[in-house]
Amino acid sequence: MADLPGPQDTTIVVPAFNEAGTIGAVVRELAASARWREILVVDDGSTDETGAEAAAAGARVVGHPYNKGNGAAVKTGIRNATGAFVLIIDADGQHSPSDAVRLVSHLGVYDLVVGARSSRSQATLARRAGNALLNGLASYLTQQPIPDLTSGFRAARRESLIEFLHLLPNGFSTPTTTTLAFLKAGYSVRYEPIDAARRVGVSKIRLGSDGVGFFLILLKVITIFSPLRIFVPISVASFVTGAAYAAWTIATQSHVTNSSVLLILLSVVIFLVGLISEQISSLRFEGRPPR
Repeated sequence: MADLPGPQDTTIVVPAFNEAGTIGAVVRELAASARWREILVVDDGSTDETGAEAAAAGARVVGHPYNKGNGAAVKTGIRNATGAFVLIIDADGQHSPSDAVRLVSHLGVYDLVVGARSSRSQATLARRAGNALLNGLASYLTQQPIPDLTSGFRAARRESLIEFLHLLPNGFSTPTTTTLAFLKAGYSVRYEPIDAARRVGVSKIRLGSDGVGFFLILLKVITIFSPLRIFVPISVASFVTGAAYAAWTIATQSHVTNSSVLLILLSVVIFLVGLISEQISSLRFEGRPPR
């Protein structure tokens, strides 16, 4: 790589919404941990003193006129970053500044470095189970082990993040999207083990609605980059079910039912749609700069 990674070339992006109680301490601790190029706090339409506290602590503050969502704040931060590298960190005080330096240090070899939280860092049993399910499904779809799909603590080269900016949602699924996009695009991804502290205040993520959102984002991104990983299993399941039912009706009733024929035809249609989607997916990489 032409640029050697280091804090001096790194913009820290901190998306923040109503985090006045923690943002000042987060900025000061980050500033004390290394000589960063800049600490950029994106105040996502907070109704408290988040922006003022961040500015008083020494951060550059970019504000949204109203709350747009965590992903929208991250995108604003990436667009406004002046460093060749970007490190994204939560504003709730969960992550250690020393871990931030460690993540950036690996960017000379890896294109994306994710702070992978230990299981004891997950707040509740339900959240641990939900994350484990998402991690397992994502690992299957990408054919790569993913220990922490939803960690928002991550570092990457800014130009690589810009490449996928149009895919990032405005809500809480930005970590999921960036991880899957980097993996399916052939970038090198590292999961750096970290311990995360308990957040201050109440989490803004809702396990039910946001969990469904994470799942849909996962399927969306894999459909964009590797659709056959989804279409082929569904096609095979439909074909096997139709063929097995046809064999049973032939053995017991001496004829093939319409249901069997429809299931087999459905499997062929699903496979062909997947094949076309795979070709469309390949076209999106034409003209990408060589790595």
